[in-house]
Amino acid sequence: MKKRAESMAENRAKLLAAARKAFAAHGYAAASMDELTSSVGLTRGALYHNFGDKKGLLSAVVDQIDSEMADYAHQLGAQAGDAWQGLLVEGTAYIEMALNPEVQRIVLLDGPAVLGDPSQWPSQSSCLQSTRQTVVKLIADGTMQQVDAEAAARLLNGAALNAALWVAASPEPKTVLPKAIEAFRVLAGGFLAKAN
Repeated sequence: MKKRAESMAENRAKLLAAARKAFAAHGYAAASMDELTSSVGLTRGALYHNFGDKKGLLSAVVDQIDSEMADYAHQLGAQAGDAWQGLLVEGTAYIEMALNPEVQRIVLLDGPAVLGDPSQWPSQSSCLQSTRQTVVKLIADGTMQQVDAEAAARLLNGAALNAALWVAASPEPKTVLPKAIEAFRVLAGGFLAKAN
């Protein structure tokens, strides 16, 4: 017989997977919680127990996807060769993910509309701390100008996030994407201590 904790973890995972599918297909407002829970053989009680309410479920889904986005961008950045190029690659990758329909709908459109300011989300806070660590190294090795690392990290993360939000909300995301990436790279380049 399964332990209660294992069963609860399985139920939570089932609900998250079903919510991702429903929110991506129908959007937050139109997603039916009754259909979502019955699709995985659970009740609304399981949803309320694990997430509090529909908004809590969205928050958990956004956190999961946004964390996956950050991990993916970080993996790409780690392959860039040096920390500066890695920082640019990470920001660019985050912006490019705005073309992914699931990311676009759940994280960049419904997330801010329902959950408020994305810069206050736990997943964004984690991403900010990672960027700050990179900025500290880049300042220390002379790649970036002597500037407050926290301020620089916040501005760089904010630029990437807002560029992604712009792409997602645009009627022509593929047309906006290269403009957003170019502007992000120019803005980031302003932090350079010397031409790299």
